[in-house]
Amino acid sequence: MSTISSEQLAAALLDTGFCIVPDLIPRTTIDALAHDLDRVFAATPFGQGSFYGCRTKRFGGLLRRSVHAHTLVLEKTILGAVQAILGEACDRIQLNVAQAIEIHPGELRQFPHRDHDMWNGEKGTNEYLVNVIWPLTPFTADNGATQIYPRSHGAAGLARQDPGEPVTAQCNPGAAICFLGSTAHGAGANLTNGVRRGIVIGYSLGWLKPYENLWLAYPPAVARTFPPELAALAGYVQHRPNLGNYEGQCPSVLLDDIVPEHLAAVDSLRPDQTAMLAEFAEQQRLAR
Repeated sequence: MSTISSEQLAAALLDTGFCIVPDLIPRTTIDALAHDLDRVFAATPFGQGSFYGCRTKRFGGLLRRSVHAHTLVLEKTILGAVQAILGEACDRIQLNVAQAIEIHPGELRQFPHRDHDMWNGEKGTNEYLVNVIWPLTPFTADNGATQIYPRSHGAAGLARQDPGEPVTAQCNPGAAICFLGSTAHGAGANLTNGVRRGIVIGYSLGWLKPYENLWLAYPPAVARTFPPELAALAGYVQHRPNLGNYEGQCPSVLLDDIVPEHLAAVDSLRPDQTAMLAEFAEQQRLAR
């Protein structure tokens, strides 16, 4: 198994924009997840549109489809690196997407793109997200393996007119293909007679609207079965100050066995805001 640390992974991502970590998850876990998703792949229709691909199948909600997806989302090395990269720009990170992708023979090469462009905000100062692709089948140059453009990330990469030549993320199940939201990439064409399957797990700044509507994908009855850390990543936590609340409280209250009909709104503030408000309140008391 891989021995890379979260610090090393974060440094590699910030330097090059991507990093392929072999053998990060046991093959048995990947195979069990693939087995759980077989019937969903079979039932899912092909996508529509030039971006999603007309010979590609996609579906989300992986945390409710297989418990083995939980292992991927909670992988500690990945989470540590994501926190190191995104943590300075948010109070907490969140799950952005948990999606399965199956590229069929005849699919064309995907348009090179940067995933952070789903948000129309200033780019180049902070990263918006970190993505991880987990192959379920071997990724090869001929079957649609992701093509990634090294050093196309960050302010310097965004300033370049030409992202350069891509590298093909060839690797086996168990590996993690990690890249930043500002890194240009796209799936390759599938020139083979077999399908290429993979999982995309994305993490974003906690104050952004996520790509996948988490509360619809994982309603309280589903999220109640998650461990607390996973439920928090899936949207059942507030982002200070008071963002994403339910009736003025942390939405994790919806995961309790009994949810009160009426709730009191409770401050959920950053430490600097708490201190500022305490000082202001004290001034008001002294002025009486």
